[in-house]
Amino acid sequence: MPDHPIAIIGAGPVGLAAAAHLVERGERFVILEAGDGPGATVREWAHVRLFSPWSYVVDEAARRLLEPTGWMSPDPDSYPTGGALVEHYLDPLAQLPRIASSLQTRSRVRHITRAGADKLWSTDRDQLPFELIVDGDDGRDRLRARAVIDATGTWHSPNPIGSDGLPVDGEAELADHITQRIPDAGGVDRDRYVGRSTLVVGAGHSAFNAILDLTHLADGAPGTRVTWAIRGQATGRLFGGGVNDTLARRGALGTMVRGLVESGRVQLITGFRTTGLERRDGAVVVHGTGPRGSEPGSEREIGPFDEVVALTGFRPDHSLTSELRVSFDPTVEAPPALAPLIDPNLHSCGTVRPHGAADLAHPETGYYAVGMKSYGRAPTFLMLTGYEQVRSVVAELVGDHEAAARVELVLPETGVCSTDALAGEVRELASVGVAGADANGGGPADGRELAGVVAGRRTELPQAAAQTQGQSQGSCCG
Repeated sequence: MPDHPIAIIGAGPVGLAAAAHLVERGERFVILEAGDGPGATVREWAHVRLFSPWSYVVDEAARRLLEPTGWMSPDPDSYPTGGALVEHYLDPLAQLPRIASSLQTRSRVRHITRAGADKLWSTDRDQLPFELIVDGDDGRDRLRARAVIDATGTWHSPNPIGSDGLPVDGEAELADHITQRIPDAGGVDRDRYVGRSTLVVGAGHSAFNAILDLTHLADGAPGTRVTWAIRGQATGRLFGGGVNDTLARRGALGTMVRGLVESGRVQLITGFRTTGLERRDGAVVVHGTGPRGSEPGSEREIGPFDEVVALTGFRPDHSLTSELRVSFDPTVEAPPALAPLIDPNLHSCGTVRPHGAADLAHPETGYYAVGMKSYGRAPTFLMLTGYEQVRSVVAELVGDHEAAARVELVLPETGVCSTDALAGEVRELASVGVAGADANGGGPADGRELAGVVAGRRTELPQAAAQTQGQSQGSCCG
């Protein structure tokens, strides 16, 4: 199908990295972005600071295209916010003529199929072009492509609060009290949380980030209270790898939250599985049970809370590919070859082997989900992983099978398996004030001082600790 371009869905970091690799390979492509511009999803968390430094969030093919234009990467050891990532990297990359001429914004892909054939059709199926049904400003259009790189992510399909994977009673009715994003507690969302009681639900880096932001807000706002509820028990692994994490800022997140919990500034409720939400006197009361397998009668309620920040992860939306022959692991909802490498039930330490086109392949030849979407429900994704994915996928699509099979990435270790150092680390954190006021009585020690402790004085964090990030989701933002 030489006359058809390769379609990239999504103009975020991974989608634009795929475009950069296709430019280097001299391939025709089109980028279909539902938002108003590149990085539309990233702009929604512009206030959040990544836990990966600039050296880990710039794709190498993109760098090779940008540098001849006079573009200079920011300090490789500094940490961008989502807004800085867009302004200093994604926007300049999208403005390169070879990419800008192929980028269609406000173009939402609704379905992907084979031209003239549904899922049942087999005869010469691989010889048929893909057909993408796209909604744009001028109505609905159909676009044909010889391959599809699906980088749509999972941002718009967060998990519900229920521990069984389903919304709980009252969740929809109380939506006005619930947010499923990291709030900008010190900025545009300040009035929603200042002087109020907030429950944070979730045990990933997004929850850490929200807790730090809300606690930072509470330092100067009496009456602002933060409660944190998790399904499991509090163990060393809950707080991450600390000083053993190769990404110092990622390790610092959990260590600082641990200090806040041990100091009593954040109330931690463990073994709580949410079963319902109730509106009572204008606030939210949360009903739940004890840990999985609890005896009958373990029901309890917590609250009331003015606001609930539900950061329980994300899941992929596979409705785009209902007429394609795709295959997913029944647990993780990732491609079957990739799932065993990232299943959190098997990889409690967060270790993930780099992988490429062979692990991402589906029975539908030429379709690849990349980036966060490729990980299904697993929460261990890093931007670096997505860049390696698209390097390999593009090589495979152009017939360079040797390059596609190579592994050209070494991922940073989380250090979460090595928890012996955490006890001493937290004692030292307490001594520098993470659990109390600074020397002037003006609030907690800031990010520069804390980072010196948690990273063994290896790095200095230029901004307040409350603005450190790593998602979830995973690590959509890491």
